[in-house]
Amino acid sequence: MAMENLISLGVPKSVVAFVMPTGYSFNLTGTTLYLSLAALFAAQAGSVSMSIGEQLSMMVTLMLTSKGVAAVPRASLLILSSACVQFRLPIDAVSVILGVDEIMDMARSACNVLGNCVACLVISKLEGNFVLNEQSEFVTGIKIEKKDENSDDYYVEGYGHSPDVEMAQSKPLY
Repeated sequence: MAMENLISLGVPKSVVAFVMPTGYSFNLTGTTLYLSLAALFAAQAGSVSMSIGEQLSMMVTLMLTSKGVAAVPRASLLILSSACVQFRLPIDAVSVILGVDEIMDMARSACNVLGNCVACLVISKLEGNFVLNEQSEFVTGIKIEKKDENSDDYYVEGYGHSPDVEMAQSKPLY
């Protein structure tokens, strides 16, 4: 559904077809955030004082290990458990987190999908392939209408008439 919405927004299908699956393998922002915060929770729950260097080391370790997380529920708990052991944090905190992990899994997934959608928009914009269309008004707030049925001339609200939408986008939208 996210892929269909991105295509209807104006992101080319080729960009969506490449970036979204790649993002699900490497761009797991929700999982990275969850692991970092859950590890800090474990440290606080066990009254373990960590220096800034240890916290940064743990963050980098969790960022790298989150890239290989399987897309199955509670797979991140295994990584969290191993991180707790590696950084001498109490493993008991993971059992506390287990009680709310199902809800947190939904938040992780939503954050991962949102991150991948934003990555599609950014890549498309950087390549110069992002073209607003009539359905983009909901997201962008910019109204694009055809001048008339028989013409390829578009009217972009606030930007005047243009022979095509790409020309209208050559003007900054902000």
